[in-house]
Amino acid sequence: MGQILGLGITHYPPLSYKGNMTSRIKLLLADPMLPAGLRSPEGWHPTMREQWSTDEGSSHSEKHRNDLIHYFRKARAELDAFQPDFVLLWGDDQYENYREDCVPPFSVLAYDSVDVQPWKGHRGENWWDEPKDKTFTVTGHRAGAKHLVSALLDEGIDIAYAYKPLHHSLGHAFMNSVMYLDIDRKGFPYPVVPFTVNAYGRWLIGAHGAPMTPSQAAKLAGQTELDPPGPQPWRCFQVGAAVARGLSRSPWRVAVIASSSWSHSFLVAKHSLMFPDVESDKRYYEALRDGDWATWRNTTIEEAEDRGHHELLNWFCLAGAMAELQRKPDESVFLESWISNSDKVFAVFRP
Repeated sequence: MGQILGLGITHYPPLSYKGNMTSRIKLLLADPMLPAGLRSPEGWHPTMREQWSTDEGSSHSEKHRNDLIHYFRKARAELDAFQPDFVLLWGDDQYENYREDCVPPFSVLAYDSVDVQPWKGHRGENWWDEPKDKTFTVTGHRAGAKHLVSALLDEGIDIAYAYKPLHHSLGHAFMNSVMYLDIDRKGFPYPVVPFTVNAYGRWLIGAHGAPMTPSQAAKLAGQTELDPPGPQPWRCFQVGAAVARGLSRSPWRVAVIASSSWSHSFLVAKHSLMFPDVESDKRYYEALRDGDWATWRNTTIEEAEDRGHHELLNWFCLAGAMAELQRKPDESVFLESWISNSDKVFAVFRP
């Protein structure tokens, strides 16, 4: 029988680069469509004002970065203690491999291996001072991926799979996760099976999965017919439960990892794309912490979209898996950030 370790992390892109991770706020303040009441810190939530402070968020950014690095080191220590045969990683594909030619709700990437150059074509200094042509090789676990796909199909879950990339070697949700779990660059010896979720749904093709300001969102809305939605959160929960059952019947030790930040400010229309839905994030975090799986199981896609919880679909898969295994987190932490685009959560569910 297989053994399963559960982890929850983030693939927050600004962590990859040097500098202030809250710079998007200045971009928003310069946007002519930002409501007048948000143009000054006087109109912000007190915590948001405190984090912005008098240094335009610099101190908060540094603390937030240090907190993220600390919890990634703890997550890596859990992996090293568990010694998985492979890692299953739930992440979103933001117009990277899946574009106009095919957009599956879910897909398992059964790659043998893939080479990735994360800094190629990107501006700014990466946090590790690695050269632009630095290449990482991420090893896959095709046997484990095929076992999982077969197990899901046996349960009537019509899952897609791929043996090679379409347009992009590996989406940033997966590459960033691997890089952050190797934050100290001691090497990442564990094979990876990426499990994609169409988290961006209605905005995937039109926005190419990219963040927007109010002006950009308004322009896009006037020019583009929205795409179909992403999968229902409750279906992600069901899929996660089926994954747990399938891997429990396998011969392998597997770490199942959900990777995403929580509510994304640039997806929360009711907040003018300015700050995340912190209240909803806290409610779902408390439910996760307490093993209140009904809160997760009964969520609709419309509710998730209203809260900017698009990428939280990755965590709905993890929640379903941990509910199936009757677990609550052994450790968890909520990192509240009103000005870095998103709150982050780390969680550990030990066997």
